[in-house]
Amino acid sequence: MAPTTRTARLLLAAGLAGVSLAACVIPAAAQLPPVDPPAPPPAPETPIPPPSSGRLEAPRVVATGTPIPLRGRRATPQSRVAIQIRRSGRWRRIATRTADRGGRYRLRVRPRRLARHYRLRARVAGAEASLPVRVRSRHVTLDAVGDINLGDGVAAVMHQRGYRYPWSGVARRLRSADVAFGNLECAVSRRGSAISGKEYTFRGRPAALRVAARFAGMDVLNLANNHAGDFGPAALTDTLAWIRRFGMTSVGAGRDAEAARRLRVVERLGLRIAFVGFSDINPAGFGAGPSSPGTVVATPEIVRRDTRRAARRADVVVTTFHWGVERSTSPDARQRSLAAAALTGGADAVLGAHPHVLQPVERRGRRVVAYSLGNFVWAAGSPFTSRTGILRLRLSARGVEGARLRRAYISNTRPALIR
Repeated sequence: MAPTTRTARLLLAAGLAGVSLAACVIPAAAQLPPVDPPAPPPAPETPIPPPSSGRLEAPRVVATGTPIPLRGRRATPQSRVAIQIRRSGRWRRIATRTADRGGRYRLRVRPRRLARHYRLRARVAGAEASLPVRVRSRHVTLDAVGDINLGDGVAAVMHQRGYRYPWSGVARRLRSADVAFGNLECAVSRRGSAISGKEYTFRGRPAALRVAARFAGMDVLNLANNHAGDFGPAALTDTLAWIRRFGMTSVGAGRDAEAARRLRVVERLGLRIAFVGFSDINPAGFGAGPSSPGTVVATPEIVRRDTRRAARRADVVVTTFHWGVERSTSPDARQRSLAAAALTGGADAVLGAHPHVLQPVERRGRRVVAYSLGNFVWAAGSPFTSRTGILRLRLSARGVEGARLRRAYISNTRPALIR
């Protein structure tokens, strides 16, 4: 029977050829040569994205002359981004900034020329520019008024007609301003007792102050005067706290001398407005001490020093005074001396109170001095002391761009604009 296996066939073939079996053995390695696995296909190359200028973002409105804050996103990472402004029909570079690894960047630019509108865009080399952004520029408005008393006859009228009544003729106007300022000539507290020997002492209720803030739109209140301390240091401390609680800013008084002299900064549309306040009418014990509440006593040296410090930290400085002679329609030598000290220190606006009647408003370039703004929310007892007004200042980073006194008249504690 013929062999059926491969070995049998090999033995048969070897025997027939006379060859030894050992010579016919084939090494296993030679039988099946190794085969290398196929090489993996080459990885596809990651395409390099084209350069991108990304997106530029800016506020819609800024105050005149202030730097414009810009923010960029989705620019080519770590690329140099040029910020361009449209001027005289051409795009001109005004700043550059390097984007971070995420393509983001921030900067502030100040155009050399003032304009009502600016068009800005970002551009990276080799890329199309970003879509332009439009930024509007305008003056910041500050409305300043005179003496505000929430006690005495005003409190009696509010008890009959409501807390809003004294403000009802002027609230809309005051709310339309970016900042509203006045001289709060009373304490606001439920504590304390009237200072002994003082002829007139005034105190109002916190609810009346809340209406001044939320209905009338008051923002900054001067306390450097001769009535903020009428009911003692505890009541003055309460007044400071209530002003802060209702979202307003006090100036010219504090828990101690250091706090009283601390400047207050209010910012609108990027314009930083600093307020400092001083009183030249100082009943005994009203001045702040190293550890006692009170007001800031006015001296030319302190006025210059504090105003100069404020000018270093803000774009516009408003210096407020309580000074002068009651019922006098002209500033005296002391008022002029203190105003000169404030202007020397860098004040842009000087606002005065205490005479209870209007005194002149003087323009000096881009600075203004209002010696007395008279009464405002007050139980005025005569036509002479009932004439008042709202002084509207238009402010920029250069100072006071415009000033206008809108006349008003007080009737039954309620000032109303004269048409």
